[in-house]
Amino acid sequence: MDAFEYIGFAAAILTTAAFLPQVFKTWKTKDVSGLSLPMLVMFFVGVALWLVYALFIDSPSMIAANAITLGSAFLLIYFKLSYN
Repeated sequence: MDAFEYIGFAAAILTTAAFLPQVFKTWKTKDVSGLSLPMLVMFFVGVALWLVYALFIDSPSMIAANAITLGSAFLLIYFKLSYN
C-alpha cells in the first residue's frame, strides 16, 4: 500500500463518518421529512458506481468507503420508504 492509499483512507474515514450521524438521527427520530428520495436514489446509484470503479482499480480505501456509504445510503432509502 502506497502513501496515496493512506491519503485515500483518511478521506474515506472522514467522508463516510460525516454521513453516519444522519443515518443515526433518522433511525432514532424516524423523521424523514428533510430527506429527498430522488436525491437518495441518485446518491445510492452514484456510490454503487464508485464502488464498481474502486473494485476495478483495486483501491482498498475507495472500496471500504463506498461499501460503507452504500450501506448507509441504503438505510436512509429504507427509512424514507418505511417512515414516510
